[in-house]
Amino acid sequence: MFSKNKTNVISVDTLIGKNTTFEGNIKLGGIIRIDGKVKGEISSTGDVIIGEDAKVIGNIMCNNIIISGIVEGNITAKEQLRLTSTAKLSGDTSMNCFITDEGAQVNGKCIMVDKKSSPSSKSNTKNNK
Repeated sequence: MFSKNKTNVISVDTLIGKNTTFEGNIKLGGIIRIDGKVKGEISSTGDVIIGEDAKVIGNIMCNNIIISGIVEGNITAKEQLRLTSTAKLSGDTSMNCFITDEGAQVNGKCIMVDKKSSPSSKSNTKNNK
């Protein structure tokens, strides 16, 4: 599965460091890693990585998300939500794929979204009832 010659390196576009506190909404098109504290909404067309010492208070919308720290807010991931063993999540989640390690804590509703179903097909079903 993993080749000895290849390394798995994630290129991070934005980093909020361990000793940083940020208040406000963040909107970006790449990958963000948060190791500090953020209070506000995060919206990314890329991926979000929440480090082990991080705390985020606010909703997160992204493609993929990995949580190792604390998140208090709702999460919408177009693809994958992964919770490591140190993750603490309080909020509702919506994603296509959900992966959790033993020890992760979740308090909220979880909705699995099928990539194949489109919003227009759902609205047509409601109108036909």
